[in-house]
Order: sequence, then C-alpha cells, then structure tokens
Amino acid sequence: MHGALTSKTMYELSLDYSIAARVDRGYRAGALTVDYHQVRNTVIQAAKEKQYQMRSQIETFARTKPQKGGITLMQGWASFINDRSMRVATQDGEEVVTGTNFLIATGSKPREYPGLEPDGVRIIDSNGILSLKDFPERILIIGSGIIGCEFATIFSNFKQTEVHLLDRANRVLPYEDDDVSDYVAENLTGNGVTIHHTAQLRTIRKLPDYLEVILDYADGHSKVLEVDVALISIGRVSTIEALKPENAGLVPTERGTLTINDSCQVLKNGKPTHIYAAGDVSGHSQLYSVAELQGRKAVEKMVGKAGYPLDYSHMSTLMFFKPEVAAVGANEKMLQKKGIAYKAAYYSNKLINRAIAMRSTVGFIKILVSNDDNQRILGMRASGPQASAYIVSVAHLINQGDSLREVLKIFYPHPSVAEGIQECLRTIGERSIYKPQAFPDDIYIRAWKPEE
Repeated sequence: MHGALTSKTMYELSLDYSIAARVDRGYRAGALTVDYHQVRNTVIQAAKEKQYQMRSQIETFARTKPQKGGITLMQGWASFINDRSMRVATQDGEEVVTGTNFLIATGSKPREYPGLEPDGVRIIDSNGILSLKDFPERILIIGSGIIGCEFATIFSNFKQTEVHLLDRANRVLPYEDDDVSDYVAENLTGNGVTIHHTAQLRTIRKLPDYLEVILDYADGHSKVLEVDVALISIGRVSTIEALKPENAGLVPTERGTLTINDSCQVLKNGKPTHIYAAGDVSGHSQLYSVAELQGRKAVEKMVGKAGYPLDYSHMSTLMFFKPEVAAVGANEKMLQKKGIAYKAAYYSNKLINRAIAMRSTVGFIKILVSNDDNQRILGMRASGPQASAYIVSVAHLINQGDSLREVLKIFYPHPSVAEGIQECLRTIGERSIYKPQAFPDDIYIRAWKPEE
C-alpha cells in the first residue's frame, strides 16, 4: 500500500486540483473544494487496483491448475535457514521452502531520523501519509531530496497546507547541477513552499495543540516554528535484515544492500551464487524501472537465457514536481568529477511554440554532449509538459552513442514540445532558430574541459 503508485496518484490528484484552480487562462472553476478523506480513498483505490491486477495474473498461473509450471503464492514472513531453504511464518504456522534459486526483492523502508520517532499522527514518514485524517494546516518536511520535494509539491498544489521544507544543504537536490536545483527551488517557492536553506533541526517538542520546532541555521541564527505535522523524508534504507541473510552466508554492505554482478547474482567472496537480488536491496538506483529490469535479468539467468548486460548509466528518472522534471544520463557535476570534457546547452520552454500554445512555458531542456569531434550525447535534464514522455527518446540516443551530427538529421513534428530537443541540439551546433545573443536569459551554451 506504500510505494510509488500511491505517491504518484496523490501527485496527479494534486496537479489536477492546481490546474482547476488556475484563473489565468480565460476560465474559472467555481466553488472548488477538496476533501482529504476522498483523496485518500482515491489513492487507496488506485493501489488496490494494481494489487488485484498482479494477484489476478498470479492466480491465473497458480500451481493448483492443471498446467505446466505454476506459481505458489505464500503470505508471511520469510527468513533463510541456509542457502537452500527458508522458513516462512504464516497465519497458520511455519513452513519450510527449499529452492534451486532465490530472488531477493525486499524493497526498502523510510530512513529513520535519529531521536525522532514517528507516531503515525503528528510525526510521520512517507508510509504515514495515508494515516492522516485531514490536510494539516502546517507541515514541516524534513529532507529536500526527490521524495521531500515531491511531497512539498503535492501539499502546496492542494493549497490547504502551509508547507515548510527543511534543506540542510544550501540547495534542494544537491546532487543535481546548480541551475536545475535552483529552478526546482524557485518553482517550489512560487507554489507557496517556504524553504529553510542551510537549516538543521535542533528539536521538535510535542505540545497539546501543535509541534514546536527549533531550527539552527548555518549563519548562527535560530528560528522557532509551529507546525501540526512533521514528515520525515531523508531517504530509504534496505529491509534485508528480516531475511537473516547471514544464515545463507550473505554479507550485506554497510548500507544493508547486496553486491550483485551483471546477471543480478549476489556475490559471495567475489563469486556469483544461486541467490539473486533485484530492486532497492541491490544497491543500485531506487527506481521501479531498475527493479523490474533486474528481476527479468535474474530470471533469464536462472533459466539459462543469455541477455544483454544492464547499463545503469542511461537510466531515465522522473521527478514529480510542478512542473515535472525528467533526467537521463550524466549531468555536469558527474562529468566534471570524471574529468570528461563536455558542452552544455540550455533552451527555455518560453521559446517553444507548443509550450506557448499550451500556456505552459515554465520549463527547459538542457543537453550535454562530449566536447570532441564526435559530440556524442551524454545526458539531458528537462522540465515542463510531456517531459516524462520524450526523455526516453534521448535515452535511446545516448544508448546508441549517436552524435550531434546524426541526430540533427531527424525531422521533428510541429508544433511539439519535443522540438525543444531539436533547438537545444541546434544551439550547440550554432544552428538554432533563436540565438543566445537575442535571448540571453532563455538560451545559453557553455563548455568545460578538465584543464579548466
């Protein structure tokens, strides 16, 4: 019940509400209201819909049916006895299951904040969102990574809650390039979120009617706030300890994850085993798409099918902000850390015809190419309408190692938001319709080499 689908359903509902509340497009919705209880029920309904789809397929291939092969669904808590058997505690007792291969996909749980215990009512983590009875009047979100910024977007979209976002660093999404981070922060602020940059949480006191929060800032001053709910959002951690991996001879890393090879086999003393891992427990990016592909790769290896090795460098990521942000490949910080010369071009949605027609010009496309004769596409960051759809096309270009010269041969439909990709790439080749000199705030190109 707690996962990507529930949070994204809540995001979509909040986005619909914020669009309905707009008054700058020539129409206005009257008497617009929102009920948290109904929102919660809709989110739960979406989650159950997906659960029953998965259950329906499992039951279709149930082992009790007269067919070759099959699936046995067991519900309970499992732990390794040794590397060939597991003990499963169910409502009816305990069962021992043996197997030739095992696939561990235990996911993750919200990371705990030292000294701050969730109570499910006033202090919650992401799992506790659906336990709220109503929109809080004031909320403090502790953590300014993707999850924290997503929940800040959701609550600020509904316009029922005063939202405070605690950012321990000097900027949200600190692993992204500064221009992307600043863009997200500006949009959150414009949506009504108060961001507390360089702030450390000193304490939260539970008082009868509210929470008293004390923040300490890097410049030495402190601030006292009143909020109704504190949401801990500082990342997620592995849950593998419940499986007792040590009984199978597995040694998790310091982060509680398992080290795997290209076939998703867990390594023991550097050698592959008959135990596989997929998803958050593998130590790779905590993305649904990564877990799904790893699960496929593991099963292919189990049945002896040869396949291509997974390339984690070209993963597409979606960040559900307002507007959404999509990412694939490298950013400038990554390339500078690796000492790879590059060119970066930025093109604003303000100049894209389709975005203008949609009256949705907040956004951009930023593309990085190698600073050499090949000019291979290395990465992209984009925001605005349909960014989640066209990011995949750039992922293909990166995966194929295409050069700027080859990509510019492609015809883009007009008017489309994806034309921004074409114009951004043309900017690098000094062939764009609009020039940086005419629109210095909306178009730029810069280059970097290791010697600089």
